[in-house]
Amino acid sequence: MGQNKSILGEFVDFIKIRKAWWLAPIIIVLLIVGVFIIFGQSSALSAFVYALF
Repeated sequence: MGQNKSILGEFVDFIKIRKAWWLAPIIIVLLIVGVFIIFGQSSALSAFVYALF
């Protein structure tokens, strides 16, 4: 069959082929904000996360 790639692998190939390196920082920042939101909902770090925003 074909070569199975993960979503991350597909994204990296897309950036390489399309030369869209400007997308990488946007995705990284979105992932970091998502992690902050997840940790801020149910941990002791919520006071730190709320202080950032």
